[in-house]
Amino acid sequence: MSYSIALAGKGGTGKTTVAGLLIKYLVKTDKTPVLAVDADANANLNEVLGLKVHDTVGNAREDMKKGNVPDGMTKDIFMSMRLEEAIAEEDGYDLLVMGQAEGAGCYCAANSILAGFLEKLTANYPYVVMDNEAGMEHISRLTTRNVDVLLLVTDASRRGLQAAVRIHELARELNIVAGKSCLVMNQAKGDPDEAVLDIIRTAGIDLAGVIQEDDTVYQYDLKGRPTVEIPEDNPAVRAAYEIFEKIID
Repeated sequence: MSYSIALAGKGGTGKTTVAGLLIKYLVKTDKTPVLAVDADANANLNEVLGLKVHDTVGNAREDMKKGNVPDGMTKDIFMSMRLEEAIAEEDGYDLLVMGQAEGAGCYCAANSILAGFLEKLTANYPYVVMDNEAGMEHISRLTTRNVDVLLLVTDASRRGLQAAVRIHELARELNIVAGKSCLVMNQAKGDPDEAVLDIIRTAGIDLAGVIQEDDTVYQYDLKGRPTVEIPEDNPAVRAAYEIFEKIID
């Protein structure tokens, strides 16, 4: 059975960078193969990983909805084929990009078929990492469900922390986390003060760790270089690895 980690948080907190480092850590520690899922409509996990994406699940769903299924091919076979084509393969992990959100009209049939194939696909991987879109939309639509670890990523801002707390509360209300919710404070400029720690304790979230602001991470992102290529002796990478060691069974 797959061990799933879903990342969520406010936009701009470095959530996708943390997701990329998590995938790097899993591969490094031989927790493979990993299925990485970019569930953000504004997909950029592939850039963090340094992979090119040629197709997305959203494209397949859109084609099926429009009836662009070849003659003589069932919808099931069509979606299975397109799902396989959308997987980008790399050493130790595969990446699946969900792509565009649903447009106008009914996607019920396409989503029903897709859900079945995704369930079968994830069963083939011992570890699944899902990088979700910013905010709480994926939670309210139950895009993220039955996860072993909900990794809430925040920066040092009060708004980022409040967003993480709201996501945690909504996930608890919807009963979608089978394991635990953990908080990662990213891009910090020092240790969290007592007021911040009090908010975290009151919310009932485990603070898994703090990743300090790092100029190397900033420069890689600014220049469009895959952040997974940052050397492992970098302080931010080391801090991230220490967090992952705590939260992953």
